[in-house]
Amino acid sequence: MPSVFAGKIAAARQHGIDFFTFAFYWSRGKQLLQGALERGFLPAVQGSPFRFALMWANRMPRKVMPVKDPQAALIDPQRLVYTDPEDFLEFIQHVGEHYFVHPCYLRIDDAAYLSIFDTTFFLRQLGHERVRQAIADARAWLAANSLGPLHLAAIDPVPQDRPLLRSLGFDSVTHYVLLPEWKGDWLQDYATAAALRAEQWRSYARESGLPYCPSVSPGWDATPRSTEFGREKPRQYPWWPIVTGGTPDLFRNTLRQALKYACSHSSPCCHIASWNEWTEGHYLEPDSKFGYAWLEAVREARHGL
Repeated sequence: MPSVFAGKIAAARQHGIDFFTFAFYWSRGKQLLQGALERGFLPAVQGSPFRFALMWANRMPRKVMPVKDPQAALIDPQRLVYTDPEDFLEFIQHVGEHYFVHPCYLRIDDAAYLSIFDTTFFLRQLGHERVRQAIADARAWLAANSLGPLHLAAIDPVPQDRPLLRSLGFDSVTHYVLLPEWKGDWLQDYATAAALRAEQWRSYARESGLPYCPSVSPGWDATPRSTEFGREKPRQYPWWPIVTGGTPDLFRNTLRQALKYACSHSSPCCHIASWNEWTEGHYLEPDSKFGYAWLEAVREARHGL
């Protein structure tokens, strides 16, 4: 509802958040879960300007959450979103005509900001040459239709792809959630994990030759999406590691470090995952344990620069 989103926008603005990024589900023209953007945010933002951007979620949503039956294969493995240069151009045409034109759409140096959730899969399915052509065609179409340049961000590219990103047409590198070691211990300490990830920011920029936008998170715990297996857990999502010991103070310090990195390395922006991902344990919205402390940590981190 627009009235609900008006409150979210007000809270974000009051605590130092500059924009929301919405996951945009597109699979050959099929769109899912656009209600929050279309029926909530966009009507609300008309009377209270606030910026927004899109992340192409080139993975379909999981069919069953939370998982209730430990014996059933309830997590749908067929979530891949296959595309080709023609479909990618159609996607860009759609978001260009419907969203890039919006006065509140996020632009980096006048370029519309767009990220791709699973960049590695995008590169694997098309191949490097077709990716290069698809991005070039998308940029040409935007220019020909007076929709301005495109800032395309790669999310979590694998090491072998990072040196190629600039030549393929990407403008920056970032992550969605960069906190736990996914194949590490079941329980991981927040302070240790956050410090390790901060040490890696420079390597992403160095390996890709592109600006890196730090992505920080208040935590990670996907157990609300799972059922309890005891000590013997499947080694797949959502039975992944849990980050423990996270507090608003630790998060504030991590975010302050990320903001300092972004400022000193001319990063286009800094990301927080996420605003309301309750079932994965990374959210800023008020809860019964900390109240508004997560949001207050954002404001304090920005004021501490």
